[in-house]
Amino acid sequence: MTAEVPIAPALSYGRLIPVTVHFDDLDALGLLHNARYPVMVERAWAELWQEHGFRFEGDWAAAGDACNAVKELRISYEAPVTKPGGYAVHLWLERLGNTGLTYGFRFCSADGAVTYAEGARVLVRLDSATLRPAPWSERFRAAGRELLRPAG
Repeated sequence: MTAEVPIAPALSYGRLIPVTVHFDDLDALGLLHNARYPVMVERAWAELWQEHGFRFEGDWAAAGDACNAVKELRISYEAPVTKPGGYAVHLWLERLGNTGLTYGFRFCSADGAVTYAEGARVLVRLDSATLRPAPWSERFRAAGRELLRPAG
C-alpha cells in the first residue's frame, strides 16, 4: 500500500506566487518572524505587477500606478512557519475602486493547501506631484480585473 499524496486545492481566483523563507527570516524561537510575512507578501505583489509591466524604478513621476501608498494592513497568523524552504503567497483583489483597491492574501504552503497567515491591505493610488489620491490607469484596471475574487 502506498501513501496518497494530497492534491493541492485548485485556485478559482487570484494567483499563487512562490516565495522562499530563509534561515535568517526565522526569529530566536525558530519561527518565521511576524514582520517578515508582510514583506514576503509585498515581494510577491511586486513580482506579479512586474509581470504586467508595472514597476517602480526610482522615479515617482514616471511610476504611474506604482505610485501608491498603504492605507491599511490587516493580518491574522493561523499557524507557525517553523522551517526555511519553499512556500507561496496566494494573491487576489477584493475591491478595485477608482483611486484605491483592497487586496487579499494568504501566506501558504507551496501547493496552497496549508494557510499560515491571511489578511488584506488597502492601497491608494497617488498623484506624484500632490500625493493626493489619483485614478488608476485603464491598463492597470484591466490587469486588476483579472485578479478580482468572485462575489459570493
